[in-house]
Amino acid sequence: MTISDPLGDMLTRIRNAQMRGMNKTVTPASKLRQRVLDVLQAEGFIRGYTRVEQDNNKADLEIELKYFDGDPVISKIKRVSKPGRRVYSSVKDIEPVRNGLGISILSTPKGVMSDAVAREQNVGGEVLCQVY
Repeated sequence: MTISDPLGDMLTRIRNAQMRGMNKTVTPASKLRQRVLDVLQAEGFIRGYTRVEQDNNKADLEIELKYFDGDPVISKIKRVSKPGRRVYSSVKDIEPVRNGLGISILSTPKGVMSDAVAREQNVGGEVLCQVY
C-alpha cells in the first residue's frame, strides 16, 4: 500500500502510540523521517530512535517515546504543510510556537531544522510540522 503523506503517517503513529501509553512505535524508514526525528530528539521531545534493517532490503525506524510523570512530553504534534497545500515561510515570517514552548520543524536548503536554528542561520523553508 502506498502512503501519500509519509511524514504525516509517522506523526500519526507517534500520536496514536502516545494516546495508548506505548513506550515505542515503529514506522518505515526514510531520510526525511530520520531528519525530523533528529530534530525531535535534539529538542527533547523523544528519547531517541534506532534504524532496524529488515530481511527484504527495507528498514524501519523504532521510535522511543518520552513521558514525564506519566504524561506524554508531546502534547500536540500537527502537520502544517500537506501534499495538497504546501506552506512555506521566510525567516522573517517564522513565528514562535506557543510563545517559545513548542517548535516548528522546517525543511530548508540547509537541511531539516527547528525554527530557532532556522532563525539563527537566517534561512526559511517549508514548515513541515509543529510540536508542543
